[in-house]
Amino acid sequence: MTDTTETTAAENTAPETATAANIAADTAAATTAEETAAPKTASHDNEPNPKLRAFMNSGWADSERQDVTLSDVGVWAAKRRDALSQAFPGERLVIPAGTYKVRSNDTDFVFRPHTDYVWLTGNQTSDSVLVLEPNGTSGHDGILYFRPRADRGQGEEFWRDRMYGELWAGRRPSLTETAKEFGIETRHVDGLADALKSDVPTRVRRAEHESIAALLSGTKTEAAKDRELAATLSELRLVKDPFEIEQLRNAVAITHRGFSDVLAEMDKVREYGERWIEGTFWRRARAEGNDVGYTSIAAAGPHATTLHWIENDGTVDNGTLMLLDMGVENRQLYTADITRTLPVSGEFTPRQRELYQLVLDAQNAGIAALRPGAAFRAGHEAAMEVIVHGLDAMELLPVSAEEALDPESMLYQRYTLHGVSHMLGLDVHDCASAREEKYRKGQLQTGYVLTVEPGLYFQSDDLTVPEDLRGIGIRIEDDILITQDGTENLSEAMPREVEALQTWMSS
Repeated sequence: MTDTTETTAAENTAPETATAANIAADTAAATTAEETAAPKTASHDNEPNPKLRAFMNSGWADSERQDVTLSDVGVWAAKRRDALSQAFPGERLVIPAGTYKVRSNDTDFVFRPHTDYVWLTGNQTSDSVLVLEPNGTSGHDGILYFRPRADRGQGEEFWRDRMYGELWAGRRPSLTETAKEFGIETRHVDGLADALKSDVPTRVRRAEHESIAALLSGTKTEAAKDRELAATLSELRLVKDPFEIEQLRNAVAITHRGFSDVLAEMDKVREYGERWIEGTFWRRARAEGNDVGYTSIAAAGPHATTLHWIENDGTVDNGTLMLLDMGVENRQLYTADITRTLPVSGEFTPRQRELYQLVLDAQNAGIAALRPGAAFRAGHEAAMEVIVHGLDAMELLPVSAEEALDPESMLYQRYTLHGVSHMLGLDVHDCASAREEKYRKGQLQTGYVLTVEPGLYFQSDDLTVPEDLRGIGIRIEDDILITQDGTENLSEAMPREVEALQTWMSS
């Protein structure tokens, strides 16, 4: 999936942090974790009578899981917390998971926890907050505050609460289960507000809004220091550990199968259009992963010239190209990001093939330029050299290739629009809060994973290009791991060469 500029990292699109009301409902009134707030019900819910209350609160078997053991992600998350701890000795660090976001009226979007929270805990429970409390020995104690499943027999949450009740929204883990699975101390979220009252310098991962500040009245927080925490977390996440690399391999493999599903149903694609592509790929994402990592771009014909075409409501017609930019988010929430441009009829026309080969040559040059110590923009610059000289050879530039590449000109961007690379991991535009000197103006390191995705886009109404090129968009994108001696294309198994693409479609 493209960045829309060459110089600015895409905004992190993780959910908003939890509001004070959501992460500590009725905290002021609660004196212990066991006290239960009134269940969240709807206006059309009936008020139960005493007999029903008594009946609903009795006769339930113990459902505590006894088979929970420390997960692999829990082991790696502990190491990541240690790395963050070393960066901020003596300071409290608060990282919320976030809460549900309203879709419409009383329906919510599916919850997806904040990326930094997932990276530091492995946990995916809503309304949770990780607190790294300084322990006086230059380190921190990690405490996970969250809303566990309600105890059946105490209160009505489990059978009446539409947001957290087990009979409404599904089973939430217990404090003990979560502690075992992720190797971290757990406490009820109702105790969070009191825990934050002590006079300790505090940094908060505020994400997209400041609502968490309501829980931090009286603590020493500063916006600039909070931004430094966000930047440090992004920079720590730049180098992927072995667990993360395996998760990305898994996401890429599922994505490959999702693309193949689409190609196997080209008769339906031609009948129902872009909607069928989106739905078919999403089915694979949900079957094997968690979801799609971003809204799929199923862009056929002139829609391919819109970088982030997500309406996906157009026709798919023989003789045109379809640009599919899609990625599966796996069950540990790591996402692939892969683009293939394919001929709907199964074979490129000579003109389509010429343009496609130019973009492929540019991508190969971009990948070849990557290695440890190379500038992050090395791949972009190498790919643009190929693109611009190719456009010049096709007499599509109003100036020479050299003048077009001049930083004072860059006229070729009319047809390329975006940068060639962005980081990839738990977010499709990963590590977005990292400082420029560590990211876009920095050097590549072993363990970085980034995309290489040059493109050519000739708008339908662009009078500067021949009529037969108008409405054609081509992008090729792969996920590249920086290794000690160069690169590994994690998505190499997905065909890119012209003949291989055509064979893939026919098979």
